[in-house]
Amino acid sequence: MKTIQVSQTVKIPDGVEVKVNARKVTVKGPRGTLRRHFRHVDIEMTMIAKNVLQVKKWFGTRKELAGVRTVCSHIENMFKGVTKGYLYKMRSVYAHFPINVVISEGGTVVEIRNFLGEKFTRKVNMLHGVKCSATTGGLKDEYTLEGNDIELVSRSAALIQQSTSVKRKDIRKFLDGVYVSEKTTVVKD
Repeated sequence: MKTIQVSQTVKIPDGVEVKVNARKVTVKGPRGTLRRHFRHVDIEMTMIAKNVLQVKKWFGTRKELAGVRTVCSHIENMFKGVTKGYLYKMRSVYAHFPINVVISEGGTVVEIRNFLGEKFTRKVNMLHGVKCSATTGGLKDEYTLEGNDIELVSRSAALIQQSTSVKRKDIRKFLDGVYVSEKTTVVKD
């Protein structure tokens, strides 16, 4: 059964400028600009006031109506990214062979050496707009990834974690790797 119309509004925070044109959303804030298009979702997006964005879906099935809330969540994540930014902390975990992580090219390339004693060097390129750095003064073997787009920051963390997956051994025993330890924002409240 189809529902006639479902709508949801997103309140735009102060200091953030939003432009909507043909389901392409541009968000400008103090930390930068993010763009995203929602052309794959059949919805209406309109600015009903200077600081209110409305997302509508007409004659949708249950699955299509769920897209309204999803789009609103993506837009709210963009607001948070341009105001506070996203910061993921990662820790390297090892039992015997110490994992050596080298960050080069201004924080855009991460090289992982001596993983499980292997001679092979794993090289991971950070996605556009994501910077990696070693934590100073804090814990040993801790690294931070920061950027404005939550999808790019989390995908970069996933690329690092997946590069250190253990092959041909019991993963219950061999827990070595680089794992996400904390997800937070760059600007603290």
